[in-house]
Amino acid sequence: MSYKIKFEQFFSYSFSLDAVIFGYKEGKIQVLLIKRAMDPFKGSWAIPGDLIYPKEDLSVAASRILYDLTQLENIQLLQAQTFGSPYRHPQGRVITCAYLALVNIDQLNAVPSSWAVELKWQSVRELQALAFDHNMILKSTFDVLKQKLKSAPVCFDLLPDKFTLNDLQSLYEYAFDTVLDKANFRKKIKSLPLIKHNEKQRNVSHRPAALYSFDRLKYQELIKEGIYRFKM
Repeated sequence: MSYKIKFEQFFSYSFSLDAVIFGYKEGKIQVLLIKRAMDPFKGSWAIPGDLIYPKEDLSVAASRILYDLTQLENIQLLQAQTFGSPYRHPQGRVITCAYLALVNIDQLNAVPSSWAVELKWQSVRELQALAFDHNMILKSTFDVLKQKLKSAPVCFDLLPDKFTLNDLQSLYEYAFDTVLDKANFRKKIKSLPLIKHNEKQRNVSHRPAALYSFDRLKYQELIKEGIYRFKM
């Protein structure tokens, strides 16, 4: 049996990487977008992404590309999915790997750079048409995030260090596009290792709620001892 495709033909393919950065603010899960200043799709909004250098490791490329376009660094990026439709890029065959990051928006100072002329945080449920197949990439990566929200405490990577229980519930309601019963939700999170602070919200028009933090060390201890399993 002989190969139908010669090895050297693969060098006509290009590889790119897209960094899907999720944050949470004002009751909505949001994604970081850039406005492109170059063709194709000049002037369109897109997920931060670019081609990978021939001898560049994927994780290195993820950090480099994100920094080049947004000046963000020291962001933990995790490989999510790969997209390889033959016609996803108008200039030729480009296979792209989507990386996922969860961040606290208030702790970041993203600045457009290189060929990104603008950037913005946009609610994932209020997106316009994006460049390339980025709407599909975002939807698929958002589905990955929702699966993670069910099985691991990644919600606390999106929330500020101090949050209210209403903030936590609102995050899940937005993620799954549903309304949760307050009493049942509080019962479900009762076993979570949360630290209740002796302080409340400030500068709010309603009755200030108590502030909490997630005890990551306690959580790791519970997991190590095998006496806790996160499930939402």
